[in-house]
This record gives sequence, structure tokens and C-alpha cells, in this order.
Amino acid sequence: MSESADASELVRFMATALVGDVEAVDVVEVDDGRTLELETSADDRGRVIGRQGRVAKAMRAVLAASSVGANHRLEIVD
Repeated sequence: MSESADASELVRFMATALVGDVEAVDVVEVDDGRTLELETSADDRGRVIGRQGRVAKAMRAVLAASSVGANHRLEIVD
């Protein structure tokens, strides 16, 4: 499995633990796999972002600290 695929699986794992609608979670690799776009249902977007962006910041920190996600960026899209 490639490094970007492992990073997207890590993001998917973290997001599915937070949301109510697991089927709506989608991670898309863009910019040659260096940017990961996390898509969720509109109802769950607030859970993934968190108050003042704390959950999103924590997800980015975990991704940056992991060996597979050190060179990746996480964006949460509408």
C-alpha cells in the first residue's frame, strides 16, 4: 500500500470515529496525493471541525506525527 493511501486510511479511521453517518465519510487525494480532502455529511461537519477548530487541529497533529502522514495536508471541504 502506498504512503498516501495509508495516510488517507488514517484520516478515514479518525473521521469515522467522530461522525454519525459513517457512509458519508470520503477522503480524496489531490495534488499528487499530498493533500487529503475530508468530506462528510453536512450534519457531521461540525463534529469533525470541533469548537474553534480544535478537533480538526488535533487530526492534523496526529497526521503530521504519524510516519505515513508527515508530508500530507488535511483539508475539510464543504
